[in-house]
Amino acid sequence: MKRYIPNMLTCSNLLCGCLAVYFAAYDNFGLAYAFIVGGALFDFLDGFAARILGVSSPIGKELDSLADDITFGLAPSMILFRLLVMCGVSFEASFAAFFVSAFSALRLAKFNLDERQTMGFLGLPTPANALFFASLGVMLPHISLFSTHREVAFGILMVLIPLSCWLLVSDIPMFALKFKSFAWRGNEVRYVFLLLSAVLLALLGWWAFATIIPLYIIVSLCTRS
Repeated sequence: MKRYIPNMLTCSNLLCGCLAVYFAAYDNFGLAYAFIVGGALFDFLDGFAARILGVSSPIGKELDSLADDITFGLAPSMILFRLLVMCGVSFEASFAAFFVSAFSALRLAKFNLDERQTMGFLGLPTPANALFFASLGVMLPHISLFSTHREVAFGILMVLIPLSCWLLVSDIPMFALKFKSFAWRGNEVRYVFLLLSAVLLALLGWWAFATIIPLYIIVSLCTRS
């Protein structure tokens, strides 16, 4: 029975992603965000369960990537698509949002084959990218710029899309929140980042990941060896 537990958690991630896509399609960005966060939690738990139970398998690895591209690729793409439509952009131009899903799939495929990414990442992890756009989806409709200067909002989104696609498949080293021990020495960057993230979450709530993910990228760039 225990060998099925990680796959059940992975399927829960996938279901969260499907629900996030559904709610994003109807402009309910709050619930879409919530299900992306839920998917990220299940994504963490399936790997944790597989390690604890010692039941990792090739099918689990493939299933994990499929689930991740729905939750962290297609769902944020749908949020972006709806935001672009809300900016008054044509459906055709709004389809640019789905490049995020395509590049997320490419990033996941590269990660599966890259043995260098055991204690860190090369490129932006898909959950981080998804949480950024999910947070942006909750935040933007409440900012006056989005309603009064939609062409500016459109321009910002159209810059963020190729930038995120590039970050996903780049070889920029980025730290992972993986602890070999909980000692301060050797984990300084992780602890400082977690402290700053906690402060931002307390101050900004749902909007926090729109600032936490850029902070993560900046800290990674500043600490790269």
